[in-house]
Amino acid sequence: MKTYFLLLALLVSGVVLTQNKYLTKTGTLTFEASVPSFEEVKASNNSVTAILNADTGEFAALALVKAFRFKNALMQEHFNESYAESDDYPKAIFSGKIKDFALGRTNTIEGELTFHGKSKTYNDLEIEVEEQGDDLIIIAGTFVANVSDFGISIPKVVSNKLSDKVQIQFEFKLKKK
Repeated sequence: MKTYFLLLALLVSGVVLTQNKYLTKTGTLTFEASVPSFEEVKASNNSVTAILNADTGEFAALALVKAFRFKNALMQEHFNESYAESDDYPKAIFSGKIKDFALGRTNTIEGELTFHGKSKTYNDLEIEVEEQGDDLIIIAGTFVANVSDFGISIPKVVSNKLSDKVQIQFEFKLKKK
């Protein structure tokens, strides 16, 4: 009986160890909600954590909202206090699965983005997946999010200066774990 449990434990641990997991803590996430003729509304976060299970295509990313940096400090303050309410909602999380995961080509991912306490499901987002050597995978893409999907309202005073559609770009250089 002990031999059976030992063999089962070794088999399970072997399966866990052979999974192709990739990780980064320095992913880049940029968003832009600019409109023509007004000041650029753009921010970047270079400390996004992401993990990929290359065996299953499962993918997750987590960004601390206060880590987004704007060119204008006042804009950053307004973003954190009035729009993202980052003290109440400190994280943005994406969790999903890459369909028919394959390296070196355009893939699609579906999953759920949670921001500002609201979640939105995205289907068929196109992403580029590139392998660089045996231990590095780069995932990059863009998509558009509607501000209203996340319960954020833009005051009328600034509604002509901010787009209600936010262009989001991401790039993750994931290293084998």
